[in-house]
Amino acid sequence: GLVSLCFFPLIIFISGRLSFKETLYRFRIVIPIVFFIGLFNPILDKSVFRSFNGFVITGGMVSFVTLVIKGLLTVFASYFFIATTTIEKLCYALKIIHFPNILINQILLIYRYISVLLVEVKKITQAYELRAPGQKGIHFRVWGSLVGNLLLNTVDRAQEVYESMCLRGFESNSLLSSTVTFSFSDFLILLFGMIIIIGLKIFPVVTIIGGLFV
Repeated sequence: GLVSLCFFPLIIFISGRLSFKETLYRFRIVIPIVFFIGLFNPILDKSVFRSFNGFVITGGMVSFVTLVIKGLLTVFASYFFIATTTIEKLCYALKIIHFPNILINQILLIYRYISVLLVEVKKITQAYELRAPGQKGIHFRVWGSLVGNLLLNTVDRAQEVYESMCLRGFESNSLLSSTVTFSFSDFLILLFGMIIIIGLKIFPVVTIIGGLFV
């Protein structure tokens, strides 16, 4: 029955026109971790689940495959959401459900200017490393002063960004300029996907097919 859930990422993968090669490349680190999570299940759980002509399938094997499928489905669903939905579309969806504009603007600004914060962190850490050559990491006694320095730099940079936005005619709802279009093809994909998923939920086709080999 768990195999039927694989149709969901398959539909999103096809409708989103995602690259299979790029997806595997981005998952080159995650996939081994997912396999490692349940790697010891076949070793620890050796209870007999099924036996076919002398070949024994243990409960550990079944739990291992189950954990791998669940882990991959979770990771794929997260990746597909990120790959097919931009931050502007996500915030526009929040606007449709009447999410407060001030919080939407905060999300957009954090997403756009998080790189500026990371640059400031890199400058502070490089300055510390130049003043403490040969030391591994940052000593805990200076954590407070470094965080305070980062906070002051962040406040100054935020003020500069806000003044620049005001000079360019910033308004409370002017950050969100894109809209989401819902075409007829999107409706067909949504309808087709819902029919497949609901149909597999009501009629356990995969379970029935698997029962033929038992």
